[in-house]
Amino acid sequence: MKPAHYALREYQQNQLDAGVAYADPHTLIAMLFDGLQDRIAVAKGSIGRGAYGEKARVIGNAIEILNYLQSCLDPGQGGDIAINLDRLYGYMIERLFLASSRNDIAMLDEVGDLVREIKEGWDGIREVVRAGALS
Repeated sequence: MKPAHYALREYQQNQLDAGVAYADPHTLIAMLFDGLQDRIAVAKGSIGRGAYGEKARVIGNAIEILNYLQSCLDPGQGGDIAINLDRLYGYMIERLFLASSRNDIAMLDEVGDLVREIKEGWDGIREVVRAGALS
């Protein structure tokens, strides 16, 4: 690895660590969605470059994030929304496995689009809560 790349990664990790240290639970979940989108983008680039080891690693990271998000769901409190998210996360995990085994960018795009939609909804929740607090 080149020294500049190493320094950039260290800086990015320090920024992430600082963000996590001061983030509220809602922001932490939003950061996980961002990380998921980043890993999907890196996986697509890895496939394009033929860097299949890197692709496997970042898709594995994406699956770990989805597993964690799935483990945070509480159907007792979240009801149908939690149940539907559980199913959706499971579907996304399956698609990521297939995308990895087939080097299929279209499947990665599909999962990326789903993550984007979920994140938009999650961000919308924050806006509703803030608007309610201001009322």
